Amino acid sequence: MDARLDPALKIAEFLLQIKAVKLSPAKPFSWASGWKSPIYCDNRKTLSYPAVRTYIRQQFVHVINHEFGRPDMVAGVATGGIAHGALVAHDLGLPFIYVRSSAKEHGMKNQVEGDLTVGRSVVVVEDLVSTGASSLNAVQSLRDAGCEVKGMVSIFTYGFEEARLAFEQARVKLVSLTDYPILLEQALHSNYITEKDVLSLNEWRKDPSNWNQKTPA
Repeated sequence: MDARLDPALKIAEFLLQIKAVKLSPAKPFSWASGWKSPIYCDNRKTLSYPAVRTYIRQQFVHVINHEFGRPDMVAGVATGGIAHGALVAHDLGLPFIYVRSSAKEHGMKNQVEGDLTVGRSVVVVEDLVSTGASSLNAVQSLRDAGCEVKGMVSIFTYGFEEARLAFEQARVKLVSLTDYPILLEQALHSNYITEKDVLSLNEWRKDPSNWNQKTPA
């Protein structure tokens, strides 16, 4: 399908164009977890491109209205989800809060920052979902603070089975604007990668922790 007609393909195209996502099966990247990965994603770059961040904001607003209905508040997950969440909240005319990765060790020792008296239901904005651990940590913090989490939206997800099960267990609906298979489809269409690359990239997503052991040096 033409990327101009499919929002998920369009966002994948944007991510590749601005190098927010880089694909390198031959020379994989190293993650903090120790995994070797053929993909690197830094969605913070989208904020530097007005047309890209505007399109992402518009799609977030559409998804929130269509999938969750109007919440009382929008929450961003630190750090990548804060700016996008604030843009979405502004567009919707809603209060904004954000969730730290951990509680502050001083002052009020907050993990959730903002005025929680302005509403109860919230949609959470993330930039990237990998294993889902940090995203669901933010959800739990909001629930502990008395919020009703209607769901989460993200720009991109790898679609790991581990994450799918974690969100299912936590009873959180996740809707991502684009995902790994769509990104590969767009990358192949634009000749960024080859059919051979797709095979290796798909193998990584099936078993990311062991992929580097199967890949020749």
